Amino acid sequence: MTRLSKCRRKALCLFEQKTVAMKKFQTEKQRSQKRSGFTLLELLIVLAIILVIAAMVVPNLIGSQQKANEDVTLATIKSIEKNPVGSWAADHDGSYLKASGQEAWTQMMNPGTYKGRKLRPYMEEPPTDAWGQVLQYEWTGDGHSKKQNALKPAIWSMGANGQDEGGEGDDLASWRSMAAGTDK
Repeated sequence: MTRLSKCRRKALCLFEQKTVAMKKFQTEKQRSQKRSGFTLLELLIVLAIILVIAAMVVPNLIGSQQKANEDVTLATIKSIEKNPVGSWAADHDGSYLKASGQEAWTQMMNPGTYKGRKLRPYMEEPPTDAWGQVLQYEWTGDGHSKKQNALKPAIWSMGANGQDEGGEGDDLASWRSMAAGTDK
């Protein structure tokens, strides 16, 4: 063999080695470029898992919100019984305000005078339930129409449906417990 052919062979061999190395590098680069994202199938599986979890959790959250609204409304009613309704009675020799509906809240916001004393307002605005509706009030002076022999005024919310059912149905009332469904 001639010297020239040996050089050519060596150069050709180096060229082939370089080409093989470059191809190997390019295929690894292409593989890494292909796997840089997620496949459609992977995304659909993750989406399906999220939807299954949401389907299990959302109904529980909706029920929890309703229960929370009821609890807040009952707490508001109990609070209103003490102040301003209880404060009115304390300032008026133990007598509750004889009124019903919006008239009662208006008188508590503008109490006027009692036995020569100027009374401060018992509230700034009518009390509302968790659904944004004004609470109902009734006291005739010797009871109310909701419960016989009542010792305190009736205060109730019309509930989520906004319909005044006289303390029945979904109404929340001061004279009965929603949980037990019994009179207090």
